[in-house]
Amino acid sequence: MNHHVDILITNVDIFDGTGIPSYQADIAVNADRIVAIGALAHLTAKVNIDGSGLALSPGFIDAHTHDDRLLLSHPDMEPKVSQGVTTVIGGNCGVSLAPMSKRFAEGVIPPLSLLDSKGDWFRFQDFRSYLDALRENPAATNCAMLVGHTTLRVNTMDTLNRPAQVDEIQSMKTMVQDALEAGAIGISTGLFYEPAIAATTEEVIAISEPLSRYQGVYCTHMRNEGDQVMESLIETFRIGREVDVPVIISHHKVMGKNNFGRSTETLKLIESAMEHQPVCLDCYPYPASSTILSASRARHATRVTVTWSESLPEYAGKDLADIAHEMGVSIEEAVDRLLPAGAIYYVMDEQDVQRIMHFGPTMIGSDGLPHDAAPHPRLWGTFPRVLGHYSRKIGLFSMETAIHKMTGLTAQNFGLKDRGVIREGAYADLTLFDPLAIDSAATFEHPIAPARGIHTVIVNGQIVWKDRKSTGRRPGRVLTHID
Repeated sequence: MNHHVDILITNVDIFDGTGIPSYQADIAVNADRIVAIGALAHLTAKVNIDGSGLALSPGFIDAHTHDDRLLLSHPDMEPKVSQGVTTVIGGNCGVSLAPMSKRFAEGVIPPLSLLDSKGDWFRFQDFRSYLDALRENPAATNCAMLVGHTTLRVNTMDTLNRPAQVDEIQSMKTMVQDALEAGAIGISTGLFYEPAIAATTEEVIAISEPLSRYQGVYCTHMRNEGDQVMESLIETFRIGREVDVPVIISHHKVMGKNNFGRSTETLKLIESAMEHQPVCLDCYPYPASSTILSASRARHATRVTVTWSESLPEYAGKDLADIAHEMGVSIEEAVDRLLPAGAIYYVMDEQDVQRIMHFGPTMIGSDGLPHDAAPHPRLWGTFPRVLGHYSRKIGLFSMETAIHKMTGLTAQNFGLKDRGVIREGAYADLTLFDPLAIDSAATFEHPIAPARGIHTVIVNGQIVWKDRKSTGRRPGRVLTHID
């Protein structure tokens, strides 16, 4: 090996992403790979970092994001690299920027509006042109992208409140195959949302049929996460079996007071299904969800905070009950005046959140919404919160287990080769942090804040975050199953 390397980190505690006990060593990076681990005092480097008192892990992999547009519009990716994330999985909940040949004269229907309410960014007629744009304009993080079922429906169908017809299913199926050939890693559905509610299970199975030929995954924001959560799990497992692909249950939760505690039932069912087919899941470390604002969703929450409003932007960050009181109207009328808008819903029990997160196969995903004016703190705080609050402070699991859930486990489930682990030959996606200080600084009251305790973040061998600020480097790559 060359005795001069690009980056040398010495005397650091290494958490390698596999879940084994941490160990102290030096680590050398050359170009985009880890080239040596051990006692490396004989090496010289362009950049030397003393890791004494610090921990080094694989860069965190965000298993569930809506960063499809952020990767292009804000490629420094500060909400992610500031918390140690080096790879994001986009295109979730049935919502992807591509393929979209339609133009939106009167704004974008929810939930596509989570990515862009005006429609300017829905300009990629096929998935290949979108991935080409990501390659031509790299971001600070890597990305692996899903094609969204709701996007396909909007692009194909004249009305959405019905099942797709045979010719429409064939059209969507062709677009799925084209996306997979271009480099999509799978398909996502958002059967919970209005544009996809009318889709039958058979429709989803039919358009997903190409997945098995490309080693793709099926990710789903299930049809129901409340009273019918068990039925939705059964539907999800059936789709995975019939298409013969791995299933990923997005942001698993049980919503509504009458469902508090039911995670014991759902996890038992998930564990049983895992004995017969490949199933995994992700979650975020908060007892509140966030999505588009609607009166029906507000009725099931103990508290609702508006995250953005196109018609009344001054109310972003305020509670819906206070807004209605100030307006002198009902909650329903306040919602009507605010739309289109987004919201945070307090609909989960903390014990369910902890039980799901503690479950061995659970990955960590932020589900952050980067274009909200007053976003859920999960956008900036998810991964440090898992390490700081849940691992170090309350001892829900060890640091090794927490890091495995955020790195090696995720890379394995999404088929990301040579990512999510620290070993010689793996890509140099690395996060250096203070294990005694790391935690989220973002709160529900002040949701935009870089994490505490993040020292240096490296993507493909280049430093993208240091001294609590972005370096301006953008070495991210599009990760696919066909590389």
